[in-house]
Amino acid sequence: MVQKRNKFSSRFGFIAAAAGSAVGLGNIWKFPFEVGKGGGAAFLIIYLFFCFVLCYPLLITEIAIGRRSRKNPVGSFKAMKHPNWTFIGYLSVLCGVLILSFYNVVAGWVFGYFVEILLGNFDIGKNFETFITDISEVGGYSLLFMVVTAFIVSKGITNGIERASKILMPVLVTIMLFLSIYALTLDNAMEGVKFYLVPDISKLNIEVIYRALGQSFFSLSLGMGALITYGSYLKKQEDIISSGAIVTLSDVGIAFLAGLMIFPIVFSQGLDTDGGTGLIFVSLPGVFENMGPVLGIFIGALFFLLLSFAALTSTISLMELPVSYLVDQKKVRREIAVWISAGVIFLIGIPSLIGNGYSEFFTNFITYFGAEKATDFMTFITDLALNTFLPIGGFFISIFAVYVWKRRKLFRELSYGNEKFLKSWIAKYVGFCLQYIAPVVLGIVFVITVLEVFFGVHLFK
Repeated sequence: MVQKRNKFSSRFGFIAAAAGSAVGLGNIWKFPFEVGKGGGAAFLIIYLFFCFVLCYPLLITEIAIGRRSRKNPVGSFKAMKHPNWTFIGYLSVLCGVLILSFYNVVAGWVFGYFVEILLGNFDIGKNFETFITDISEVGGYSLLFMVVTAFIVSKGITNGIERASKILMPVLVTIMLFLSIYALTLDNAMEGVKFYLVPDISKLNIEVIYRALGQSFFSLSLGMGALITYGSYLKKQEDIISSGAIVTLSDVGIAFLAGLMIFPIVFSQGLDTDGGTGLIFVSLPGVFENMGPVLGIFIGALFFLLLSFAALTSTISLMELPVSYLVDQKKVRREIAVWISAGVIFLIGIPSLIGNGYSEFFTNFITYFGAEKATDFMTFITDLALNTFLPIGGFFISIFAVYVWKRRKLFRELSYGNEKFLKSWIAKYVGFCLQYIAPVVLGIVFVITVLEVFFGVHLFK
């Protein structure tokens, strides 16, 4: 039985879902960490540059491939009569499954912190290592997160993903605006704003540029097929050019707000800007405690609820990748495909769940060439899926769009809903980027990442 392919019911629904796919923990947790590590405003400027110069053309290309084919990433290349390129689709689905397997674990941490802070347990930050090794509790939160994700995706595009995104995204932005305004009222907050917005050119180097490119690519969910999938549910008359621009602006705007929220708090408490995981899960609960029992619980719980919503918008899009593959290619009913995917991905994520101190084997899972110590399973999957598969996926998509599918066919698809596109400067800019900039830059990023991460060849040190 052929299942009728659903579509987004409105432009706002698509934008909310696509922006939700891009917006996640990477914007609110990882982005401020990368900015801090990259020296502040210098990193921010380079990040913004890459988002619009490199990532935007790739973003609208992925959406166009999806809309043209009306299929998931694997089926897209077959439907477009290029079956030899289906390896990109399989890589995309595999990438989505692997990312969701560990992302769901981190989402469980985040939701667990929301519950603990809501109950007034500010000591959770001091007991982070103990908390993540409590497999029954953290595993329960991760399982709950997976079930909620699966439930939403099982309802389909219009009644599930679109409806949830229309609620989650406005609520997420409202919470961020409130917390950002509150953060600016704290003592010494303006020092944080200065660090974030006033560039120190001396901090700019090759490593900062490299990390800014990686963050921009990751934050927009490129190279993993999520936007191909969402594009396949887009109506033919929708304007991909302007919708893609709004999605990019939304993603960048939320990342920017995250910095305005985090850095005033960091500087008001004298915390290390290069805090990473420790900043969110170890240091911030103590900051909330210093605000007093009532205000601290309110602000702290609201913050981790925000992170939970951000995680959920991403887990929904990641879940849709294997689900759309099973529905399109294997003709499995959506409800069955969802719960099969959820169960398998949760099982794949168990090594990430227990590889943070609970299991010796998965905590010291692999030692890279030239490394002094072993890497845990979650970090290994992160390095493999996020740091390696994403740039090579983007590289192949740019090659396919220009040299296989051909530029004129891509531009024809992009012109539906935007008759002025073919004669606009945006067309020239998109074509130039896809033909010359994207393949070269992403190819270099892939090689550098493999050398640095897996072989210990540090080119910037």
